[in-house]
Amino acid sequence: MRLLRGGLGFLLRPGLCRGPDRPLYQQGQSPSPRTREYFYYVDHQGQLFLDDAKVKNFITCFKDKQFLAFFFKQLKVNQSGRYEDAFPYLSPCGREHNYVRCDDRPIVFTHLLQGASGEELLSYCGGADRLTVPFQPEKLLMLPENGRVYHPGPEKAGGVGLVKSALAFELSPHFEYEQGPSQPPTHFHWRDKRHALTNELLPSIQDREEEEKGA
Repeated sequence: MRLLRGGLGFLLRPGLCRGPDRPLYQQGQSPSPRTREYFYYVDHQGQLFLDDAKVKNFITCFKDKQFLAFFFKQLKVNQSGRYEDAFPYLSPCGREHNYVRCDDRPIVFTHLLQGASGEELLSYCGGADRLTVPFQPEKLLMLPENGRVYHPGPEKAGGVGLVKSALAFELSPHFEYEQGPSQPPTHFHWRDKRHALTNELLPSIQDREEEEKGA
């Protein structure tokens, strides 16, 4: 991880950093011998940045697929006892602890791919075919109040992923609203099949919103 990060070493500025409602930290700090801590941010497009990067865009995000695949395969809910509220996710790498916060969800699906056997896969967070889950159209969830679309993601990273807005826009014409446009869609038309939506992700989304309101 350290070698791969070196290419963006210009972003690892010395000094203490603090964002809105976030605790004081220093990139690369060592709270105990031989332990290092780094802090990251995932935006709603699935791009990964150092949390304290002043400019966050395609130029400054991490793009190395090997690094991204390792980072996100290690990602899990932060239960370390450190920075759990401000950085709810953690990607451990040996003695290196990488704390992660996000705009919505740390898993963001960016592309729909076809696997080697013809199966459909959702790729996430810039990892191309190295980071995928099976596409389950019946488990898509759209929130009518904001148009955001979600799909099941890796369980240890919270079990829910956000569908990137560009991909969600492509999928949106396939939704059917049997109960009216103010309610979540009831069906999804895909590959000549009408899928009844389970909306099983809705409680997880609602629980997250309640947690944020109470924070």
